[in-house]
Amino acid sequence: MQNHHRGSVQIRQVNGGSDLREFIRLPYRLYRNDPAWVPPLLLEQRQRLTKHNPYFEHARWSAWLAIRDKKVVGRISAQIDELFLERHDPHTGFFGMLEATEDTEVFSALFEVAEDWLRKQGIHRVRGPFNLSINEECGLLVEGLDTPPFIMMGHALPYYPGCIQANGYRPVQTLLAYYIRPDFQAPDIMSRLSKKAAQNVKLRPLNRSRIREDLGILRDIFNDAWVDNWGFVPFTEAEFREVGKNLAMLIDDDFVQIAELDGEPVAMVVALPNVNDAIRDLNGRLLPFGWLKLLWRLKVRYPKTARVPLMGVRKKYQHSRLGPALAFLVMEEVRQSMRRKGIESGEMSWILEGNSGMRNIIETIGGEPYKRYRIFEKELDA
Repeated sequence: MQNHHRGSVQIRQVNGGSDLREFIRLPYRLYRNDPAWVPPLLLEQRQRLTKHNPYFEHARWSAWLAIRDKKVVGRISAQIDELFLERHDPHTGFFGMLEATEDTEVFSALFEVAEDWLRKQGIHRVRGPFNLSINEECGLLVEGLDTPPFIMMGHALPYYPGCIQANGYRPVQTLLAYYIRPDFQAPDIMSRLSKKAAQNVKLRPLNRSRIREDLGILRDIFNDAWVDNWGFVPFTEAEFREVGKNLAMLIDDDFVQIAELDGEPVAMVVALPNVNDAIRDLNGRLLPFGWLKLLWRLKVRYPKTARVPLMGVRKKYQHSRLGPALAFLVMEEVRQSMRRKGIESGEMSWILEGNSGMRNIIETIGGEPYKRYRIFEKELDA
């Protein structure tokens, strides 16, 4: 076990057991007076940080607690993702899971230990926060802290950006979350484009009887569509199977739409009911009665909000007239599905600030950027 002190702050490496419990529970204390925070389910958090998370099949990590006066006051993780190293840069690692009290000494001690761990493994550049990968929660919320996070999106305390930058990190990328209403009116040009494209395009929902095959199609389109995006790391088969478990539990089949052109799957979209609406008052616990409340709320009092976390058009169509039409066709179909379920508003997230093509499509149908997430970077001394 790794322990050291920086001033009055003790740093302790997390090695399971009680330390992992403390690591998971710290945010529940830090955010208890934040009305916008949604306590995540403790069970889900525990599972995510075990060896059963398929992310750890291609990544290694470590985590630490900051302790002062025998009380946990901060936490951080550091990760090295082999898929990122192969695809992008063999010397870039990541930090994540950062939470701490408003104390410069605590933040400095946490970054020091994470950076030291990364440096010893040949890492020269650190980016974050990633909780734990770019395909999970990523970026630090810097605008929109007054509204609750949607499912699988992060929240933050207002002093975090200053404390991160005080440790030598600079902003390197911005991600946007768009607020959108499913009763939008499509502009004429988009309707004309999609009407023409629809003559050769077949739209279909998820086929639950062959869900493994459809998950493979969704993964293939996503990985192809996003391959040139900043920081892209492909979903592995095991990771997308995990995504599929959540889809199977949470959604109606028509919350997934696949567009086929001459029999080839070319575009897709996935919408999720915003489970955060249903768990806000459970304080992270499904027992003794939380799971009954959650089941009732998902099956009877369906959430009024939804999130679109996955969407993609195959790369070869992205810079053609057909690309925006395909994106609009799948969004239009899932919009109708959300309206039938009584969804009143939604979030499309996340979108790179520099992705003008996708931003134009979303803004054309009335989407408004209402949250910003920032990714920071730091060069490490040898």
